[in-house]
Amino acid sequence: MKHPLCGYILLGIIVCLFAGCSRFNCTRLEDALGTETDLITFSYKIADQLTEKAYPPLVPLNPDMPLLVTTFVDNNNLRQTSQFGRTMQEHITSRLVQLGYAVKEIKLSSSLLIEEQSGETILSRDLKKLSQSQKAQAILVGTVSVANRTMYISSRLIDPVTANVISSDDYRLCMDDQILAMFGLQRAEDDGMIEEPKQPFEIPFQN
Repeated sequence: MKHPLCGYILLGIIVCLFAGCSRFNCTRLEDALGTETDLITFSYKIADQLTEKAYPPLVPLNPDMPLLVTTFVDNNNLRQTSQFGRTMQEHITSRLVQLGYAVKEIKLSSSLLIEEQSGETILSRDLKKLSQSQKAQAILVGTVSVANRTMYISSRLIDPVTANVISSDDYRLCMDDQILAMFGLQRAEDDGMIEEPKQPFEIPFQN
């Protein structure tokens, strides 16, 4: 008699065969069973978990206490973002609005610098000055690090007055073809390394 668990495993494989499954990305089964990561669902998950874990708790339904959402930036160059970083910002903003929070987007610009010495994605070299000009209950920031086809994403909610981290979460994500394209990259023929495409994608970076 077969173990009931085998049936669930077989069912899972069958579902992935028909619908595709991103968990097979970056494995030998990627071409057969893999699929593109749903960045909307992924971004919504980040927003949900950060707001649920926030301490002290965030206050929804108050237009006088908005959240500031920043563009996700390269952890090795905190002044540089990408199409992926901007997409994450937009989807997370949408989810926070759905959850009932007032939200303001902060675009990376020369007048809004990243504090490189801190190792955190802190907006502006004078956080207190920012909190005075942009009244907010928290700032959502994020960094992205890439190692081969693996992306490490760190996201945080930061108190703009004290600079304390009130919520934090980390993720590991396989860079499928769609995500690679957002960085102007594509899979190498042997799939072991990432190489520049023969005709590079024109994706401008914000400074």
